[in-house]
Formats: sequence, C-alpha cells, structure tokens
Amino acid sequence: MMTRPQQGRTHRLTRPSIAIAAAVAVTAGVVAAAPDAKTAEPTPKLSLIAASTSVTLDSWKDDPGVYLDLGTYLTSENGAFELKVTRKSYKDPVVATQVLRNGKKTTNKALPAGLVKDFSGLPGFAQVSVTDAAGKTVLKQTEAFCPNNASGRIRPDAPAQSKYPQSCPVNPFTLGSVWGVENGWASNTYAGYYAKPVQLAAGTYTAKISVTKKYRDLFGIANKPQTVKVTVRERSWEEEEGSGSAARSAAPQSAKSAAGTQGHAGHGGHEGHQQAVDAPAASAHAAHGAPARPEAPAARTTGAAPTFNVGHGPYPPAPPALPWALKKESLQRQAFSAAKVGDRAGQTDGSRQAPGAKANAKRPTGKATVPDVPKPDLRSLPAYGITVSDGYEDVPGKDYLAFSANVWNAGPAKLVVDGFRSPGKELMDAYQYFYDAKGKQVGYTPTGTMEWDPRPGHEHWHFTDFASYRLLKADKKESVRSGKEAFCLANTDAVDYTVKNANWHPGNTDLSTACGQENSISVREVLDVGSGDTYTQDLPGQSFDITGLPNGTYYIQVLANPENRLKETNHKNNSALRKVVLGGKKGARTVKVPAHELVNAN
Repeated sequence: MMTRPQQGRTHRLTRPSIAIAAAVAVTAGVVAAAPDAKTAEPTPKLSLIAASTSVTLDSWKDDPGVYLDLGTYLTSENGAFELKVTRKSYKDPVVATQVLRNGKKTTNKALPAGLVKDFSGLPGFAQVSVTDAAGKTVLKQTEAFCPNNASGRIRPDAPAQSKYPQSCPVNPFTLGSVWGVENGWASNTYAGYYAKPVQLAAGTYTAKISVTKKYRDLFGIANKPQTVKVTVRERSWEEEEGSGSAARSAAPQSAKSAAGTQGHAGHGGHEGHQQAVDAPAASAHAAHGAPARPEAPAARTTGAAPTFNVGHGPYPPAPPALPWALKKESLQRQAFSAAKVGDRAGQTDGSRQAPGAKANAKRPTGKATVPDVPKPDLRSLPAYGITVSDGYEDVPGKDYLAFSANVWNAGPAKLVVDGFRSPGKELMDAYQYFYDAKGKQVGYTPTGTMEWDPRPGHEHWHFTDFASYRLLKADKKESVRSGKEAFCLANTDAVDYTVKNANWHPGNTDLSTACGQENSISVREVLDVGSGDTYTQDLPGQSFDITGLPNGTYYIQVLANPENRLKETNHKNNSALRKVVLGGKKGARTVKVPAHELVNAN
C-alpha cells in the first residue's frame, strides 16, 4: 500500500549490524528456556531480552544524531501474544483487546481505555536510560513498541513463519489492525523509523532498558531490565566513499535488487508510491528527482533482499519485518539516482518484497456471468497529506492542491482483474474474476481496459476508471477534477485487518512486479481484503489546479469505481470527502485542513 511506508523521504541507517544478526543471537541465548508443550499455560509468557551485551552505534557527520537500536527484544512463550486494535468509525476512539487462545477456545481481554491512541504500537512501552563512562545519566526516555516489528524465532521448534502482519500501519485513516508476537518468536523493541535520533558524542556508554510498570502489570512481564554496553563511533560519508572496494563489492546484484525485478529502476509511477523512504518531514519535491539520503555501508549478513518501503504519501514506513541486510551506500545512490521519477523498488508498511500475481494463461472464454458469490467491497478513505505546491518545474507559476488518496477493499472477497492483450493492440482487455468459498473461479465479466503508461518512472499497466478525484465547492458541486483515473493496483496499506477474510500477508505489495512490462501479454492486478492502495496526487494533471479558484471552503472527494464497472457488494460507500479551506494569494496559496471527526491529520 506497507508499509505504508506509506507513505520523498531520506533513508537512514536504522539497524546496526549487531541487530541484523539478532535472531541468531537470540536463539542461542533462549533456546534452553523453551517450555514443555504439555505443561504450557494458555496465557503467553512475555520476557524482555537482549540479543547481545554490547552494540556499536554509528554517529554520521551532518546527521541529526544516533539511532538507538540496542538489540532488545520482547519474547513470547506459552502461546502467541496477540492484540486486536480497532475503531468503529472516525468518531470513535481506538480500542485495543488482547486475544487469548487455548486450543479452540478464544477469550478477549480489553486493554484500559485510552492506553492505545493510534495504530502505530503500544506507547511508552520501554524505558531507556543511558549513562556515560563517568556514570552520569545523559539520556532517559520512553519508547513505543510495535509487536509486529523486526522479529525472528527464538527456538527451533517455533513456527517457521509468523502469522502476524509485518508492521503496524501508519495511514491516519486506518480502521483496524492486528499486532502480535508469534509463539516462540521475539520482536525488536526498537521503534525504528518512528524513533527520534538522540544526541550522543563518540564514546562508551551503558544503556539500561526495561518494560514500564503499567505494561509489566498489564501483561505479567517480569521486572528484569537489560543492560547493554554501547560504543558510539563517529563516521563520515566522505571517508566511506574514499574507502573503496568493500562498499562496492556486491554492486551488480544489489543494484539490480534495488532497481526492481523488471530490469529498470523504480518500475513506474504509482504517483505517490514514488515517494522514497522514511523521514516524516517529507517533501513532495523528492518525488521529482532529488535522490534519497543513502543508507550507511555495511556488510550483507542475511540472504534477504533489501527493503525500501516506498513512502506512499506523507507518512513514514513501518520498520521491516526482519533484520534486513543493509545496502551499500554507493549502490543506494545508484538506485535512487536512476529512479528520479516514479516508484522505488520495494513495498510499503514494512512488508517483505512480494511478487505480483500471475494472470491466467488465456483470456476467459464462454459466456460472461456474475455469479452469486462473495465480492469485494471498495471503499474510499478521506484524503490526507494535503499541501499546496507550485507545479515545480513542470508548470511553473501556478498553484496546485496536492493530496494522498486511498481506495481499499473491505471484502469479503479480493478484487482480481486480469488484462489480456491482443497482438499489436495498444490496450489490454480487462476482466474481473469471481470465486466461490473454496477459491475456485466460477465467473468473470468484462470491466474496461488497461493502458500502458510509457513515461519514465511509470512504465507499467494502468487499469482504467478505478478511482476518481474531484474538488467540490462548499455546496459540494464539482469545481475541479483530477486527470488521474487510471491505476496500477497494489496492496500498499493495511487499512483494516480485522474484517472478514482479511489477508495479513498480501501479495502485490511490490509495484516492480505487480504491474507488468511494456511487452507483457497479460497482467493480473489484485486488491486483497483488508488492504488499500494509496496514490499521492502531486503532479500537474493529478493534483487540482487552484490558481484561479477563490479562497474559501472546498471538499476533496475520493470516489472509488466511479463508472461502477467493477462488481462489488456495496456501491453506496465509494465516496469520501475531506474538508479544506483555501487562503492566501496567487503564488502563495495556503490550505487549512480541519480534523476529520477524531482524526486530526492533514
């Protein structure tokens, strides 16, 4: 969607090499404590552990500080630690419930009201204090904890895969999420991109990490703080660039991975999937060619491909699901400079790179039918990430209203659209497929076309008439319409993973595999249950031209399935409005974005 991610952003070094190998280190230290399955209690036993007794953190010259990844993990034994986090509507607060499973029996335990205020994790979970070599306390802070954070197994008989999503969502209009630490797994307590860097001079320190009392009491966690020796070393990019061969040793393989699997960097303009990676203070200008800040050079220590977690609007991506191998700085620069317009390779919301689904081998034959089986339910989220831009170098001297928009699938069935190309034809014929409860295809119907977008940085197949964006006047009559109505579908955001049949591990999260190539004969685009697809409209022709509009109140309308070409369970929930107030003068227009019910995010 996800990552995110979404949700250009400068990429920062967020996981030191000691944390990358944490899953291995954790296994060695905890396997002896694995409980006997026959005597295990149904209530999960949570523990705070440290993967290592010491870590080395880098302070990069001209960077804002040190990212305090201390390699501490929360483990879950005697069962999985699971939380369901929801809100009934945007008028209602977020509530969290612990789900306890004992065989076929499931019980729910409500967490205290107001404890969880959003979907990014448990606030104030970890207490961190740091003392210097003289014993003086130089830092004391609390940090939030996303149970879906970077994780790994702690014993060999644990499930090979975690059933839980791979991040906590960051879209401000998320409706439901599931957080969990799988039985026999450990999840990193470090807040990743959500954590602010801290100011520590080069030197040696001692960090003490503990779970705060309210969570120890709530979840029965023993009060066993962990102590980690910390070495902060100062490094500069200039020195690394001059050091040479080590930073360039894996260039061909890593650069290909960074550029995406289709052979061209970025693979194409999901015009809001284009924003790079993580800093919350993102600038829309980065989508127009400014290379993202590269990660620090480090040796590959896992077989995992790197993750970029494309930004998708103004929100940072969640931390990745596994300790990813950090990319070489020189390769990072190659990848981002090659992808100046459009997408970055990777995915959102912290999910691993997922391959796109394959279309049927042949276009459907026989009579088109729309059977009485479960169908998708497309819904629009209110617009967010709303800003005024000047058109950049594309159309200077004008004022544009830029925004992010998301259409999601509330289920209970996924949306599956195949495109098939006749030899020599420019357009693909698109078909929507229907499936019975066992997953067998039982029908199809024609549903428009797919078109190839050849612009640099786009270069993929768009499904036409998936959504429409309109700027309405105060009386809610149309004033301006966005030219953007064709889309490559991808599961970029986890909007509500508590709905029926939600897929916590969707495919098509990676645009470089989801949307086909110019020579593709067929393409399958999927919007899975619970996930949404975010586009950021920040280019002229996508954003609204407000140059000649008078100041006053307007509404941004996000409209899913505007021509009703797609068959779904409910066509009455396809529109969402977001109020905006335009002000200022030509060349210096302003926009105020009132809160949408309880969601106060522009």
